[in-house]
Amino acid sequence: MIPMIRPLGALALAALAALALSVALGSVTLPPEEILAALGGRGEALSRTLILELRLPRSLAAFAVGGLLAVAGALMQVLLRNPLADPYVLGLSGGASVGALLAMLAGFGSVLVSGSAFVGALVSTLLVFGLAHGHGGWTPARLLLTGVVVAAGWGAVITLMLAVSPAQRLPGMLYWLMGDLSHAGTPWPLLALLLLVCLLVVPLGRSLNVLARGPLQAAALGVAVRRLEWTLYLAASLLTAAAVTGAGSIGFVGLVVPHMLRLVLGNDQRLILPACALAGGTLLLLADTLARTLIAPEQLPVGVITALLGVPTFLFLLYRGQ
Repeated sequence: MIPMIRPLGALALAALAALALSVALGSVTLPPEEILAALGGRGEALSRTLILELRLPRSLAAFAVGGLLAVAGALMQVLLRNPLADPYVLGLSGGASVGALLAMLAGFGSVLVSGSAFVGALVSTLLVFGLAHGHGGWTPARLLLTGVVVAAGWGAVITLMLAVSPAQRLPGMLYWLMGDLSHAGTPWPLLALLLLVCLLVVPLGRSLNVLARGPLQAAALGVAVRRLEWTLYLAASLLTAAAVTGAGSIGFVGLVVPHMLRLVLGNDQRLILPACALAGGTLLLLADTLARTLIAPEQLPVGVITALLGVPTFLFLLYRGQ
């Protein structure tokens, strides 16, 4: 137990440090004493508004979305038994994007845009699973290939929608497609979902460790393979849909974080899953801080930052793995 607590404690401290940094930095840098006063309900009204209504909710939302994507990536890699699997590889992001863009074209508000994105992700989940199942049941290879084809189809639909959209709606649509946390809304449902899924999935760590070695070995050791695979797929789909709903399409978090943690901490899912929640949240929190401060007061889409950080990091991990 102690060897597991130490890395999780270090990741928790890193997450708290990233949260403090995110709240302090921005177009206006705030000193620590002013932040503490605002958190305690004291200080200037402008500082309290800036911290309690703008920066802190956005920072918590960034942490929640990053944690959701990283845990979804870890579950997807166990399900497909492929360390390079990604939450978006099954077309979930494409379905959510189509739903959100349709809501934007209809002129709906941010709440309905998020709801439409969630519905689109669920439709994509059912579509991929239904097509991959066929007559003989689905296999990881069939599921992966079906997801790639469905994702390509969603990409074509997105391109068509952008081509025929009014010019005044294009900036908001493009920002959403690149990942944008400026309209993330309240972070508490996402944080609650992240905590709930970790509490439900971590006890399955032993079964996941066996499943990662192959379905035949897992079945021989008494694991209900099909039921566990359904659970993993539905959980990963729900996490990805919630993350895309909250912040748009953000790549590389679910791919890089689990892969990096496995190189450092090993492949014990009882440790990897909570570590992914903390490390993924910290990574996206730092990326969002960079997006808000690099060209302040202008803001960059956080998906651009994660791509710029994720591509060289992933190439380094591949080189190190070789």
